[in-house]
Amino acid sequence: MLRYSVTNRHTPKTKFAKTLRKRQTPGEKALWKAIRAKRFHGIKFRRQVPVGPYIADFLCVSKKIIIEIDGDSHCFANAKIHDRKREDYLRSEGFEVLRFGNGQTVESLENVLSQIYNAICKD
Repeated sequence: MLRYSVTNRHTPKTKFAKTLRKRQTPGEKALWKAIRAKRFHGIKFRRQVPVGPYIADFLCVSKKIIIEIDGDSHCFANAKIHDRKREDYLRSEGFEVLRFGNGQTVESLENVLSQIYNAICKD
């Protein structure tokens, strides 16, 4: 069952998501500028959305795609374990998870957008 908190704006997870929206990484900023307001092929994305116990960087509900932009902290062993657990959960909820590095997103945004487009068109 899909559980993401959109209507209850006062949960701790929702408040934390709002904080994350204000503290975007350069990669998140670049990607958000390209996909916000249905700019990317008319597809609606949301950013920093609670999904179950996690917060997705970017979520497209209609295509069931979550995009994660990873910083350097995701290279550590314990972070990789957490990321794997998180991806397993999100996939169990029916989402496809696309993961890109922060640097990759900044340096090669067109390539990232191309990969996102390919995932959207897979249906």
